[in-house]
Amino acid sequence: MKPYSERTTEELLQEKQELEAKFEDARGKGLKLDMSRGKPSTEQLKISRGILDAIDSTSDLNCASGQDCCNYGLMDGIPEAKQLFADLLEVSPENVIVYGNSSLNIMYDTISRAYTHGILGNTPWCRLDSVKFLCPVPGYDRHFSVTEHFGVEMIHIPMDENGPDMDLVEQYVNRDPAVKGIWCVPKYSNPTGITYSDEVVRRMASLKPAAADFRIYWDNAYAFHHLYDEVQDEIPEILSECAKAGNPDMVYEFCSTSKISFPGGGLAALVSSETNLKEVRAQMTIQTIGHDKLNQLRHVRYFKNAQGVREHMKKHADFMRPKFETVLQVLEKELGGLEIGSWVRPRGGYFISFDALPGCAKAIVAKSKEAGLVLTGAGATYPYGKDPQDSNIRIAPTYPTPEELALAGEIFVLSVKLVSLEKILAERA
Repeated sequence: MKPYSERTTEELLQEKQELEAKFEDARGKGLKLDMSRGKPSTEQLKISRGILDAIDSTSDLNCASGQDCCNYGLMDGIPEAKQLFADLLEVSPENVIVYGNSSLNIMYDTISRAYTHGILGNTPWCRLDSVKFLCPVPGYDRHFSVTEHFGVEMIHIPMDENGPDMDLVEQYVNRDPAVKGIWCVPKYSNPTGITYSDEVVRRMASLKPAAADFRIYWDNAYAFHHLYDEVQDEIPEILSECAKAGNPDMVYEFCSTSKISFPGGGLAALVSSETNLKEVRAQMTIQTIGHDKLNQLRHVRYFKNAQGVREHMKKHADFMRPKFETVLQVLEKELGGLEIGSWVRPRGGYFISFDALPGCAKAIVAKSKEAGLVLTGAGATYPYGKDPQDSNIRIAPTYPTPEELALAGEIFVLSVKLVSLEKILAERA
């Protein structure tokens, strides 16, 4: 298609008139479509229901150590659950604590501990004049909400197809003792879908922080969330890379089964050095008696091992792959060549990142809502909800039905075209 920028004003006005008629038709349908969060579909959730049958009132409810999972004990997780996460993440069980269902809860607790009590004897952040965090952008809104909640100053780090700008990361981390951490979604990143290159992972592990309590907050949320069997991204294991670089305590890794089993009833884990986890366990003894060991037991008995999880994820991919491809095909067919937007074709994860013309994202999201399509708020993928270019939009294609997705795609591209035309025509005027 001929780019809008190369068309005459008369051609653009004619295009705008035709698109407005189509948009009014879509708005008149009274649709209610939601692509605002990366949620598994109802059909996806059904494939995990067998977990509920993995144990019942007649089951042996003792775990591998002989502990009765109905009773107190094993605060940091039953042995077989720790082993399952260890095998999936290529670490030792001694490096794993298994929690409840939410990795976000673990991240919040980890930041909270650093803020109130400090890390390994270092000054608690609440007593410092300045605490800074590096935030690769576009990134995960809930990460930014946690650090903003504690009053941490957040610094944008641009991302490219290899991951964060490591020259900039090294400049901040290695020189400024106020920089205490960096948020990372290293695999099928939220929202861009990119995976950190081996070089980026190894440079990350080889940082020489000015702050003794600097940590990498490694949210490996989509470690097993491939869309394709034949092309799957892999990354070096971060704990061992940090150890090899002489930084054994520099990373906290988080993961969960929220998009593997049940978002509201899965398992989450913290992975770190034995030194870091010793401190975490000491504080956990005050916070909790322990998490739901029966849920841990049913998950392990259902999946059996790491390979069982991988096979289960193929079933999820069968639901998700056509949805991603539907959206990508609509974007390419309707917007390809117009030069009014760009997007990434991810090989896994839960999102498609779309970059509109600068200054258009908020207007596109608002326009889509007029026709019944709810998207993630523009700016959400940046700290403080402020995208300096007002261009990034996170698309979450997993929850709608295929029929809803086709309608949502139509509304989205109409909104992108109309808002872009208005911008170009206004600039010409």
